[in-house]
Amino acid sequence: MFAGLPELGISNGEDLKETLTNCTEPLKAIDQFQMENGILLPTLQSALPFLDLHGTPRLEFHQSVFDELREKLMERVALIAEGKEEDRYGKLEELLEKSFPLVKMPSIQPVVMQVLKHLPKVPEKKLKMVMADKELYKVCAVEVKRQIWQDNQALFGDEVSPLLKQYIVEKEAALFSSDLSILHNFFSPSPKARRQGEVVLKLTQMIGKNVKLYDMVLQFLRTLFLRTRNVHYCTLRAELLMSLHDLDISEICSVDPCHKFTWCLDACIREKFVDGKRARELQGFLDGVKKGQEQVLGDLSMILCDPFACNTLVLSIIKNLQELLSQDALPRDSPDLMLLLRMLSLGQGAWDMIDSQVFKEPRQDQEVVTRFLPSMMSVVVDDHTFIVEQKLPSEEKSSLSYPTTLPDAFNRYLQENRVACEMGLYYVLHIAKLRNKNALQRLLPTLVETYNDMAFGDIFLHLLTGHLTLLSEEFGSEEFCSVVFDGFLLTSFSSKENVHRHTLRMLLHLHHKVLPSYMETLMKTLEPPKQCSEPVKELYTQLMEKLEAQKKSPPPAEETPSLDLGLHPVTVPTTPSTPTTPL
Repeated sequence: MFAGLPELGISNGEDLKETLTNCTEPLKAIDQFQMENGILLPTLQSALPFLDLHGTPRLEFHQSVFDELREKLMERVALIAEGKEEDRYGKLEELLEKSFPLVKMPSIQPVVMQVLKHLPKVPEKKLKMVMADKELYKVCAVEVKRQIWQDNQALFGDEVSPLLKQYIVEKEAALFSSDLSILHNFFSPSPKARRQGEVVLKLTQMIGKNVKLYDMVLQFLRTLFLRTRNVHYCTLRAELLMSLHDLDISEICSVDPCHKFTWCLDACIREKFVDGKRARELQGFLDGVKKGQEQVLGDLSMILCDPFACNTLVLSIIKNLQELLSQDALPRDSPDLMLLLRMLSLGQGAWDMIDSQVFKEPRQDQEVVTRFLPSMMSVVVDDHTFIVEQKLPSEEKSSLSYPTTLPDAFNRYLQENRVACEMGLYYVLHIAKLRNKNALQRLLPTLVETYNDMAFGDIFLHLLTGHLTLLSEEFGSEEFCSVVFDGFLLTSFSSKENVHRHTLRMLLHLHHKVLPSYMETLMKTLEPPKQCSEPVKELYTQLMEKLEAQKKSPPPAEETPSLDLGLHPVTVPTTPSTPTTPL
């Protein structure tokens, strides 16, 4: 406990023991020891007996003086470090040399740690001693750990790894959240609110202003993204940079070539829309990638692969198409639309680019613009025609029934093209937001076969189940249930456990709206097999309990308000010439 004192010429317990062992008059020896090792202040000696009269132990007195002096010393260390003196760090190094032998002494350790914390460059020998001792490493300040980490990537990786795992767990938990709503979903939190998350704040603190550590974290994120294809690592890459931007860490922001692009895109994500001015700014960054610096495209593609960026881009594309429809214009004639597609394509190709290390923007398939988008717009025209037809007097109505098939180009591109598929999925969400049952019944079955099974991904299913709450009343129809469940969700739930989970999540909210006979069949179909995970079993049990409770207390004659009460579609402002059924 008192190791290190003899090195500084200060007596410790062992010295007292030796003195008492070899002396003839113990009381005199104790007085002598106290005189030599007490507080060397002549005026104090005559005052100490007063403390004895008051029954205050000498230990208590010395301890209080010691604590006071330690606090003063620590304050002084901070003041020296913050000062302007040229030799301030020399003074601190001198103090470190004197105090370091006592680093294992609990009462002195805070002083040593304070000195280490305020030294911008701790002597390497001391750093190695701290790193080699687990207890010292654990208690030293993050400023000292940064100096250790920057030359020990493996040790830094061990510190960062649990945080990265925690981040992914949190994102996946949000996608499987028990809340089911169009207003409060995965994409609801603002970018600034997301950056207040525990993991982002901890990583930001660990990195500080250290460019080397920042680069290491980015390398970990690229490696994990490559290994797992998990797009949430792309979100963290952008959030980390913007968190450092919020703190005005220019040492890092000024050297990250993606900073201004990410900053501009962050503003778009906040608005959930890319306006014309920002679109031109973003285009300027992409066009400004110089020859020999193409590697920056790898990082830009990762930032565009962030689901929050992708969500913003596709919502902007949908709004753009609405405006084109109202102006009778073609997709290929809109520079803004072409740029949005370019960025969406770059983001969707992030994994391939980083994997192949070929840093070139993916070539855009022009047929997405000339064939796929027009076929998607033709679905809107069909819908519009049918609605107008319904409003005509009966003698003017034709025998047209609502179309049930989709253009071949639409189906083909959903299956073969990643960018087209992303737009197609968001178009389905857009239709659900408008509570357009007919169009939804026409579109959902085609999602059984999509590029890389994107329609069965967690992000789309999370959004779709939330959007379907807007059509809760339709679940009383066998035809609608058949399309949603038999025609789409149940086609893959047995092979994809996440689909099973999302289906149960939705039913927990909408079971009282589903046709009872159909619900009974669904419960038999959705019964979890023995080998399935706990979350699925828990959801199924909760659903069973709700159904049992419902049987015991049937709803009153007057129906309770439906779950979607007040959840109206969030529409964008339209011009007077916009068709009544927007895209």
